[in-house]
Amino acid sequence: MSLTRLSIDAFRNIQSAQLLPGPGLNLIYGQNGSGKTSILEAIYFLGMGRSFRSHLAQRVINQDADKLTLFAQLKLESGDSKLGLRRFRNGDTEVRIDGERVKRLSELAEALPIQVITPESFALLFEGPKARRQFIDWGAFHSSPQFHQAWMASRRILKQRNQLLRNGAPYQQIRFWDQELVRYALEVTEIRNQYVHSLNDVLKGIIGEFLPEVDIRVSFTRGWDSKSELAELLEAQYPRDLATGHTVNGPHKADLRLRVGTLPVQDALSRGQLKLLVCALRIAQGKLLKQQIDKHSIYLVDDLPSELDAQHRQQLLQQLLDTGAQLFVTAIEPAAIVDLLPAPPDRMFHVEQGRVTQIE
Repeated sequence: MSLTRLSIDAFRNIQSAQLLPGPGLNLIYGQNGSGKTSILEAIYFLGMGRSFRSHLAQRVINQDADKLTLFAQLKLESGDSKLGLRRFRNGDTEVRIDGERVKRLSELAEALPIQVITPESFALLFEGPKARRQFIDWGAFHSSPQFHQAWMASRRILKQRNQLLRNGAPYQQIRFWDQELVRYALEVTEIRNQYVHSLNDVLKGIIGEFLPEVDIRVSFTRGWDSKSELAELLEAQYPRDLATGHTVNGPHKADLRLRVGTLPVQDALSRGQLKLLVCALRIAQGKLLKQQIDKHSIYLVDDLPSELDAQHRQQLLQQLLDTGAQLFVTAIEPAAIVDLLPAPPDRMFHVEQGRVTQIE
């Protein structure tokens, strides 16, 4: 799977741009602030319905416009597909797949699986369990048709339970919701656990290439005491939950643990090593997707040379190329990437003040 055409209108400082990407490595270069990262962000927005740089979607709309428009043509094994997204300043979003209007952004995510490696990717290791849970859930969503429905149900029930707790409801009133929560929580947890187990098999080889001198262990924690049944725990912790106004333990507290010996990787590795670890996680996730459902991810890699020496940049590029997936890589100077490649990039694009030019 690859993008064969990309149209961007009124997205950040890009007034209008038309790109015809190649199926392999697409190198996007330009000075800081030129708009090269905005191209990656636009692809991500088209696949996820949100930005990886800001939680406020209105901020990505060009200041002189009332809406942004993104369009892509995909080359698939089964033929071509077209995706379109329009986001209005009032918050309304219109999404179309092959001309048909769709209501759920999850349909975009299913159609366009994306892996992102950016400076913000460090959130996976530094900003608490939420980012790591999202990482697990991305893989679980793509690998299991049952996951999304069970995940949505558990979130909806948890929201209802927390509202009852804030209202001071007696446990007899909450018991029904706990039974439903347990049902969906166990399904979500089993799929998550299976996914992390499968990911580990792929991840070990990549980490061995990037960080051969470090023994990194990756494990899944389900969000409650492994020795306790969730139903019993929810009832036992009711007084505590009532006092805090929210559910303390459950699938919403699941996490991905990464350790070197007894230390969290954040305390044991250098910043450069941590960047390689994040890259390994993203590459492994894309490779596993290909193994499980025979679909490539699209990789968005922003500022690849940052904080890596030439040897590790080359290792990372080779691992990315070995996936066989379509790559979009940004750099300030093209030589920082081109000089490390065994062959020229499929396409090169120069970005200056929001204007995109393909370099022949």
